[in-house]
Amino acid sequence: MSVSDMFIALQGVLTADQDIREVRAGPGAGGGDAGLGPARPDGAVCPQEIRKVVQALEQTAREILTLVQGVHQGAGFQHIPKKCQKAREHFGTVRTQMEALKTKFPADQYYRFHEHWRFVLQRLVFLAAFVVYLESETLVTREAVAEILGIEADRERGFHLDIEDYLSGVLTLASELARLAVNSVTAGDYSRPLRISTFINELDSGFRLLNLKNDSLRKRYDGLKYDVKKIEEVVYDLSIRGLNKEATVGGGGEK
Repeated sequence: MSVSDMFIALQGVLTADQDIREVRAGPGAGGGDAGLGPARPDGAVCPQEIRKVVQALEQTAREILTLVQGVHQGAGFQHIPKKCQKAREHFGTVRTQMEALKTKFPADQYYRFHEHWRFVLQRLVFLAAFVVYLESETLVTREAVAEILGIEADRERGFHLDIEDYLSGVLTLASELARLAVNSVTAGDYSRPLRISTFINELDSGFRLLNLKNDSLRKRYDGLKYDVKKIEEVVYDLSIRGLNKEATVGGGGEK
């Protein structure tokens, strides 16, 4: 499936999820202490328990980030497969932590507590997307990210990957790839920026197909044009130095 086809399919899900979120997080859902939801069979919902698990997820996310960002340093490109393999192992810890998080609140109260884990979930989406890109230079689907994280893609099945969290993570990926394009040139890999440019342009075209109602997400998308411009400048610099021809002749480069 092409990136455009993926985003066409995402638009229907995005519209439905936005409507559901507005209903479940609206005035009728309660606020303040009332927003803690009804008591569970084993006792009341405890926000502190949720935060404790989220803090553990944040620590794991930092460890994965430190690991994969090693590709930007020195001979990091030569160790991409090994770094991706280690990152996959860390995602095993993420899945365990996600299972713990699911037990801390009623399944039907997802959007009431969503703000607790929204940021770390977006960070984990980015990390999963970055690992998949480094492995295959493709855009990971929402379903694949959900599987990596040990959660659902379908909101009707419980703790799931919110569509806007997925899109936010993908936008963070774009910024990371802009940085990777610059560092690729420094490392002497002149073909990688060309491939990144093609990928980012496809991503930009995909986002143009979406009707983004969320102000925060729309502002994040506005930043994508700067990532596109930054990568175009790298490609242009390679072109005027004649290095793009060398990259084409040299083949696809090392992944």
